[in-house]
Amino acid sequence: MSATLPAEQANVSQPEKGQNEMSFESDRGPLFVVGMWRSGTSLLYRLINQHPQICLMYEGDLAVLGPLFMWGSPRSKWTEYWDFWSGALRRHAIDPASISPDLKDLRTSIRRIYRDYAGSAIWGCKSPNYYDGLQDLHRMFPDARFVIIWRDPADVCRSVLRAGQISYSWFNRRGMFHRALLGHRVLKKECDALVRRGAHLYQIQYEDLIKDPGITMTGICEFLNLPFEPKMASLKGSDHSAIDPAGQHKKVKSDRILVDDEAAEILTDAQKHKVAAYVHLWQEKYDGWPRVRNGTSLAEGKPAPLVRLADWTIYRSLRTLDEVRKWIYCLAPLWLLNAYRVAAGKPALLLRQKASSEEKPKTSSAAL
Repeated sequence: MSATLPAEQANVSQPEKGQNEMSFESDRGPLFVVGMWRSGTSLLYRLINQHPQICLMYEGDLAVLGPLFMWGSPRSKWTEYWDFWSGALRRHAIDPASISPDLKDLRTSIRRIYRDYAGSAIWGCKSPNYYDGLQDLHRMFPDARFVIIWRDPADVCRSVLRAGQISYSWFNRRGMFHRALLGHRVLKKECDALVRRGAHLYQIQYEDLIKDPGITMTGICEFLNLPFEPKMASLKGSDHSAIDPAGQHKKVKSDRILVDDEAAEILTDAQKHKVAAYVHLWQEKYDGWPRVRNGTSLAEGKPAPLVRLADWTIYRSLRTLDEVRKWIYCLAPLWLLNAYRVAAGKPALLLRQKASSEEKPKTSSAAL
């Protein structure tokens, strides 16, 4: 099967007309690589950044922190809040003092900082945390390119739950199964909305990527109008200094593309049935999406309407809680956030960020 999805899903249309924006070619970006958590976005980031004309940030996530700019200008010490969120500045060896104090809005800040980091290369960001905000990104950057990676939802849920077994993992919280499973529906709707808006969208499958990286990466290069670089099919020599050295990232920091081994099943029977039921529902509704490794058993019934309502209510409640936490984080004083992190027994988060900042960062094309 081809490395790309069917033509109606792998859309490469033109952006909406009448937008007074710089073109992707003249601005050298942005390019956003997005997928559900644990769907292969980190692997794709390392491979795509092997191209000498591409320099993406790894989970910079500034676009997620809109509340920092809610009053038309950034709040005081906004770069400290951004770095405290995920260590983005430290992981990418960006000196906060180098960031212009004249930045007044979120869009300009993203463009200026990410573009300066990339130099003359294509700028942008890889992050699964954009999965429910693709339309917001497209409104900010109408000529942006989006590369979406899909993976079998059951394998995504398995990987998310396994990552949650690691100390201080972001995935070590209640409700991650519902977030991961129902998040697929949200990402699908976001992708479909981009297609309707005429966005530049290219979709790939994780299973195709690990089977034949060369074919998949060639397709991405064609989408970006770039010549294919053979080293994009391998992790050898690939930079991973910006990736948080947390336990769940151990495999992706290897120099080989590692396929998940057959570890003990972590999904309960109830969870496996729920995933299969939703896959059945979605494949019927979306003409075969999502693709799964072992096919779909039609004997597995679709979830009943009341079950779907209950699951969606749980999902929305969890994501609302995540949104409330983000707003508190953006509005609370830093001393209070630091005190909470220490009181909650999570100082290791800061140690991981410090360790990542000590790794040798990728040299941007601006310094070549």
